[in-house]
Amino acid sequence: MGLSTHILDTSRGKPAVNVKITLYRGTAGVPESWEKTTEGLTDSDGRFKGFFVDNPAAFTNGLYKLRFQVGQYYEQLNTDTLYPFVEIVFDIKDASQHYHIPLLLNPFGYSTYRGS
Repeated sequence: MGLSTHILDTSRGKPAVNVKITLYRGTAGVPESWEKTTEGLTDSDGRFKGFFVDNPAAFTNGLYKLRFQVGQYYEQLNTDTLYPFVEIVFDIKDASQHYHIPLLLNPFGYSTYRGS
């Protein structure tokens, strides 16, 4: 079904807009090796849904990694942060389902979960 994400800046109570996100797929049989698949920016609602839009069949089971460039986001807000980027690694077990991977973010902490 696909993959989506969003970022909520919990310190501001607002979506994190224009954050660069890169999706990587784990290279089969090669530990710690990643292949870039998609790159984009969060929209005005802090969301990015542009993964696999050109080729939905490319969304298959396996390891994936989302990299969020949050340092650049906080730099634009003139706010100090501990994190130049956040990476979330997750394992797709059933690519026929939809996976939503949100990021709850503040300058000195973050959390994630599997959303709907």
